[in-house]
Amino acid sequence: MLLHIHQDNPDYRKIKMVVECLKNGGVIIYPTDTVYAFGCDVYNKRAMERLCRIKGVDIKKHNLSFVCYDLSHIADFSRQLENSTYKLMKKALPGPYTFILNANSSIPKLFKNKKREVGIRIPDNNIPREIVKELGNPIVSTSVKDDDMVIEYSTDPELIHEYFKKHVDLVISGGYGESTPSTIVKCTKSTPEILREGKGNTNLFE
Repeated sequence: MLLHIHQDNPDYRKIKMVVECLKNGGVIIYPTDTVYAFGCDVYNKRAMERLCRIKGVDIKKHNLSFVCYDLSHIADFSRQLENSTYKLMKKALPGPYTFILNANSSIPKLFKNKKREVGIRIPDNNIPREIVKELGNPIVSTSVKDDDMVIEYSTDPELIHEYFKKHVDLVISGGYGESTPSTIVKCTKSTPEILREGKGNTNLFE
């Protein structure tokens, strides 16, 4: 199913449709402020396993991130942040950044890894944020972009739907996506480290 939702003013009824899909174990594709992403409820084990099968990744080895509504969600999954890290995130978010933080014991078991780290996204896009707000907890974020796919499949929601309609329950069309992923910033120590330079101003972290 292809569902059109306006980024600037998301239709609440359509947001509720997406949330019901997620609550029922659905896997969706949705827009962010960078590339389109696969998503599901982080607390639904079957949906998580299905998402990883679709993407062809090992859930224990692949680094999946959470999409949160705002900074208040972060305390649920990460250890207490240093003031400098919190100020940095407050300045950068919502925005095209993935922050790698030290995880606490409350993260879902499927996300637990030897590093005890978790990726956090608060994209500058009202669609995923309103979905998370209505759902009441974060959703997974992992890029639709694939090395074997033509670049248009990653940016055009109509083509994404055509490619994945038999694999996911819902594709949200929120306009053309970006072809550049988020900048990944590791904040597990006192000094931030850029692991991947993507969209966004990296001067924030100097």
